[in-house]
Amino acid sequence: MKNLIYSIFIGLLLISCKPETNKPEPIAATAVAPVKAVPVKKVLADAATILARKQVPILCYHHIQEIGPNDSAYKKEYTVTPANFADQMKALSDGGYHTILPEQLKEYLADGTPLPEKPVMLTFDDTDGEQYTIGAKEMNKYGFKGVFFIMTVSINRPNYMTKEQLIELSNTGHGIEAHTWDHHMVTKYSGDDWKLQLEKPKKKLEDIVGKPVRYFAYPFGLWNQAAIPELKSRGYELGFILSSKRDTIDPMFTIRRMLVTGTWSTAGMIRSMDSTFK
Repeated sequence: MKNLIYSIFIGLLLISCKPETNKPEPIAATAVAPVKAVPVKKVLADAATILARKQVPILCYHHIQEIGPNDSAYKKEYTVTPANFADQMKALSDGGYHTILPEQLKEYLADGTPLPEKPVMLTFDDTDGEQYTIGAKEMNKYGFKGVFFIMTVSINRPNYMTKEQLIELSNTGHGIEAHTWDHHMVTKYSGDDWKLQLEKPKKKLEDIVGKPVRYFAYPFGLWNQAAIPELKSRGYELGFILSSKRDTIDPMFTIRRMLVTGTWSTAGMIRSMDSTFK
């Protein structure tokens, strides 16, 4: 009897120690492929939307020189004295303005990308040397950045900017963009003029600064419908005129600027800017 009880006990013990055969096998981990981000394609605004956006004040400077009493009316119109230029930069800084570059303007117009508070663009035409020695020096005091529209035939000539100065301006955050080869009016181009005045300066400037050149200022602010497809086909993305009416079909290629003249006081310049771009 005792042996029988012992045998039953040993049997029960073996059964309890037997591993479970019905326990589910662990599921091997399966690698999950990362989800590829699909870039959101921006919807570019149509002409009506672009025209409806508030215009950004864009100032256009040429000469920054002293003005003599016997100087011509033309020089007085296209020249701002160094003292007045310095005073204007200080007024813009004190007024809370922030300079922007063409890329920012393009994104604002095309898809509504926000701009800094009180944006302004400072532009300079024709490659004059004092734009570097005086203009850039004054802007640097306030962290302002300008856009220099270069007439490439003048580079390295006396009283004009050098390649090295253009490189320095570009490397310190200023824009170096195209203003034709020799300043001939766009409205008179035909045949090979387009290649000479649009392609040649674009390539030359890109070779100098090592960056794309995508923005163009029309000499004298004058443009015509024939110019716009020529600019587009050569990789330009914006065209800058002066204060004439914008094109209702291609407003990106007729962006208005205001010529700053030597006959204005600083207060007068600010008033004109506010009324021109209201």
